[in-house]
Amino acid sequence: MTSDRLPDAYAHCAAMARDHYENFPVASRLLPGRIRPAVTVIYAFARTADDFADEGDLSAEQRLAKLDDYQARLQQLQQGRVADDPVFIALQDVIRQHQLPVQPFERLLQAFRQDVQKTRYADFGEVMDYCRLSANPVGELLLHLNRAATELNLGYSNAICTALQLINFLQDMHQDYTENNRIYLPQDEMQRHGVTEAHLANRTTDFAMQALMRGQIERARRLLESGAPLGLRLSGRFAFELRLIIAGGARILKHLHESPNDAFARPRLTPRDGFAMFVQAAFPRLGRRQRPGKPGCGI
Repeated sequence: MTSDRLPDAYAHCAAMARDHYENFPVASRLLPGRIRPAVTVIYAFARTADDFADEGDLSAEQRLAKLDDYQARLQQLQQGRVADDPVFIALQDVIRQHQLPVQPFERLLQAFRQDVQKTRYADFGEVMDYCRLSANPVGELLLHLNRAATELNLGYSNAICTALQLINFLQDMHQDYTENNRIYLPQDEMQRHGVTEAHLANRTTDFAMQALMRGQIERARRLLESGAPLGLRLSGRFAFELRLIIAGGARILKHLHESPNDAFARPRLTPRDGFAMFVQAAFPRLGRRQRPGKPGCGI
């Protein structure tokens, strides 16, 4: 029986969440206990599918075949068929318990498929389109788990998730290029500043790269700031966790900004950063008062 396998399936997903380092918390103990297992399952689904697109030495056809299989399994869940994979056993239970929409999971799979097929982005509009598939669905699912998926909240969440995705891109520029031949920096902006693929290959930080990075950091900062009011609209432990994640993103941007001579140095959050993040999350109104503008207006 599938129900007999549920504890092991949830344990499998929790182990995946524990075993992967992220600068941003994954299902930390600050989250409400009722949704924490569900968050680890969502993470396990996304992590596994992401690995299909990135890890190992599979051909593009093999990667797409694995993603197609995941898409088929997702459709089987919608049809009520019993899952036989631990991630999908747990996911089936999470979707049923929390009445989650399936579309965000489908968009995540679209993003991973795009990772296999598309390696350059002509302009920031194309990057934003990718973030709508790869990042925003996660925030949407978290809001559904917390029964807070209103139109306004989703707008703020999309701004936050896109900003966090852009921050990840800035941290992984060299790795994305050398390991997966991907560049998420807009091609038109690279050309405008005179930045070439050789900069990414050789970790070259010159005036051109510094100028490009300043614009990327500022754009991500504005987006993150434009979504920050969501942390005050929600309540309880989920709101605190969200404010902590926003503060973490801001600290990483601060480190990137303060390392102009090495655009490729990957920031590591320190205990001092953690303390500053905690203060910002616990006492959000002590800092600069948020201007409640239109979600996403920081672009």
